[in-house]
Amino acid sequence: MESERLFHLFDRLEQSYIGEAIRNSIWMFPVIEATHLIGLAILGGSILVGDLRLLGLLLSSKPIQYVIRQTTFMLKLGLIVLVSTGIPLFLSEAIKCYYSRAFWIKMSALMLGLIFLFFIRNPICLSAEEESRKFKIIGSISISLWAIVAGSGRWIGFS
Repeated sequence: MESERLFHLFDRLEQSYIGEAIRNSIWMFPVIEATHLIGLAILGGSILVGDLRLLGLLLSSKPIQYVIRQTTFMLKLGLIVLVSTGIPLFLSEAIKCYYSRAFWIKMSALMLGLIFLFFIRNPICLSAEEESRKFKIIGSISISLWAIVAGSGRWIGFS
């Protein structure tokens, strides 16, 4: 019963004005998708710089707090671009997403990644007085979560 309601919700969303407009346009989906990928590059690059610093593989001469603070603006900008383009992309093919295991994996990993980023990684890194082994664990978990988001997001196009 619950999945039937969810299916009908996804169907209504796909039949919305925005979903119809994107599906019926030759250029809207590719332009929105390209912008979505730019947002992914901005968000992913910002997170990766911070995570590689946590692993000690990049910017080792800079304090972790400095690197996290310097990447926060671009990280939030990338997230805004991703969400604002992801919603119309979803609306244009909501039924496909409903049946796509990759979509559900991406959404789950995205939620976990955002929770981890804003409630675990950044607060711990910004409040730490000195570097410790836990930073390598935090960086590894973060990279893993965001790799799942990006990989499953890419896989949606193939499913």
